[in-house]
Amino acid sequence: MNPLVENVPGSLIRALHGRRRPSSINLGLGEPSLMPDVTYFERATRWVAEHGCRYSSNIGHDDLREAIAAHYAYPSLDLPENVCIMSGSQEAVYVTMKTLLDPAKDEVLLVDPAFPVYVKVAQVEGIALRRVTMGPATDYAFDPERILAAIGPKTRMIVLCSPCNPTGRVVSNAVAKRIAEGLLARSGPPIYLMHDEIYRELVYTHDVAQFGKLYPYTIAINSLSKSNALTGLRLGWVIAPGDVMPHIVKMHGWTTSCASTFAQRIAYEIFEAGDLAGHRQWYAAQRSGALTAAREAGLDCIDPEGAFYLCIKVGAEDTLAFAEALIDESDVIAIPGHIFASTLRGWLRTSFVAPLSEIGEGFARIARLAQARGLLSSRPA
Repeated sequence: MNPLVENVPGSLIRALHGRRRPSSINLGLGEPSLMPDVTYFERATRWVAEHGCRYSSNIGHDDLREAIAAHYAYPSLDLPENVCIMSGSQEAVYVTMKTLLDPAKDEVLLVDPAFPVYVKVAQVEGIALRRVTMGPATDYAFDPERILAAIGPKTRMIVLCSPCNPTGRVVSNAVAKRIAEGLLARSGPPIYLMHDEIYRELVYTHDVAQFGKLYPYTIAINSLSKSNALTGLRLGWVIAPGDVMPHIVKMHGWTTSCASTFAQRIAYEIFEAGDLAGHRQWYAAQRSGALTAAREAGLDCIDPEGAFYLCIKVGAEDTLAFAEALIDESDVIAIPGHIFASTLRGWLRTSFVAPLSEIGEGFARIARLAQARGLLSSRPA
């Protein structure tokens, strides 16, 4: 057994989600509840009936890569050769980190709170990890000066998710510009910035930045999972500078050979229709309803600018124990915040993809449990 794999714990999010009952109010797993538009499946089926479902090249079908490159149009990253199609964004994260970072000498800087996968990839690959944690002093907003100051002599990659899972905070244009300028002013080899853009289409502010527009050493990662309710399709992509892309493609080929041809065709039809942001209005309404429900329950929360999460404060020092009691005593699934960052101890990450009536009832149950444990004052009359 590889000890690096053996010693890394499995997903706590999945473990808690696995304890749900048929009656549970599920505010835990980050998965859309909307149904996908089957029109794109029908078009892809017709294409397969004519062309078959053979392997694509390792890097992916030319027409899909052309559509992705044109859609994002990131300067210096706007050619099909800058795009590799992956089996979901998590493969893109793994392959990119494994390819670009030398465990013998490199270090990755993680901006958290963040989804746990980045830490786990670094651990199983033996890559040194440094963290810079955003906290309550700035309401968990991204702080460019703290990020730049956290860079060490061995830092060769910064990993940042915006919109952020779990806080929903986004990198503003001014913050991204400051980070890019600071990185470009440094001497020595370039530091790659891996921008996980998985929630790029689900934003509720006009002031949201993409590093690919500002920084030539950006690695942009995305998929159709969140934007188009296609988590099970397992179709993502990585956009990267031309000098490193051949090595990413090589590693991707060893990992999965190529992404699903059928999935690639569905993705192409979605890009051709310009339908990546088709669900945004529904999520915006859900966000508004969830914020109202949290306030009515007397719960403090982080106002999300993107994604579909609402972090709510319960004040429990042992947040995991609170989340487990919430399942056992209140039949509600929510994720303890400390798994995303130490500064989220005492918080729960909830998602607002369920019906608003269930979200409201779930928040009321959370508030009642917190009140019963003396963590929250009684709900105002």
